[in-house]
Amino acid sequence: MDSVEPVGASVTVVDEPSVLGGSPSLHGRSEIVVARVEDLASTPGWCDVGVTSDEELDAIVATVATNPIASRSLVELLRCSPDLSVAAGLLAESATYAALQASAEFRRWRESRPVRPIPPTVDPIVVARHDGELRLTLNRPTRRNALDTSMRDALAELLSVARHDSSVTSVVIDGSGPSFCGGGDLDEFGSFPEPGVAHLVRLERSLGRMLAELADRTTVRVHGACVGSGIELAAFARHLTVAPDVSIGLPEISMGLVPGAGGTVSLPRRIGRHRTAWLALTGRRIDATTALRWGLADSSTET
Repeated sequence: MDSVEPVGASVTVVDEPSVLGGSPSLHGRSEIVVARVEDLASTPGWCDVGVTSDEELDAIVATVATNPIASRSLVELLRCSPDLSVAAGLLAESATYAALQASAEFRRWRESRPVRPIPPTVDPIVVARHDGELRLTLNRPTRRNALDTSMRDALAELLSVARHDSSVTSVVIDGSGPSFCGGGDLDEFGSFPEPGVAHLVRLERSLGRMLAELADRTTVRVHGACVGSGIELAAFARHLTVAPDVSIGLPEISMGLVPGAGGTVSLPRRIGRHRTAWLALTGRRIDATTALRWGLADSSTET
């Protein structure tokens, strides 16, 4: 029987591309290449992520040490993202997400967090129509508007209607309660028995694809917690507004996963792959001011 070497990831901190030897291309490299920079905006193209402090570097090292497979999978996706269409990027992300659902890292996270009963949802999306505007309000406030199957399917149906109805000139998406969207419903994570089938379902009912197709007509208004799928989907819209209390993050690596709602496609198109990697690998959140400075948000609004 052939032996199989352990596969994982390591962190390499470099100051200049010559340290990488030969070509500075990242493709095919198993290590996650980190550069020390004065500002994340100046992160060089030959690395995966920049850090401005030892604390940021320590956070990335800890993330990679705990979930090396998910961490490396993330940077591999982000390395390819600039060269892919939206459809191809969503396909690559979903396939990677499906593979990670069968990983030891995800199983460890799932076993550490007991599944709670999911209360039934009545009207997961509140719909209002005023002339040409279609307003869709996420409506699971007691669960921080966590995106579950019922909300996804309802939103997909409504976005499909908007796409084919020429009388809908604008789509506005917001959330009820204290948060726009706390991400996917964690109590549903891993509940689909067959990851391959779940991958195909994600592609068929991809909210990211639908929002990308409707981007020119869509405004998303976010407030409070806007993490995981919340910000991943919102970033597809042509116009994204943030409330002063917004808190934005990508927590999926800590679960042994990568963003699965289109985040490796939508966020790099707004803030670049380096800042997307920084959000995911440090586990840190950013506020409204930072979101505006980075270009993740287009304007600010009061709650």
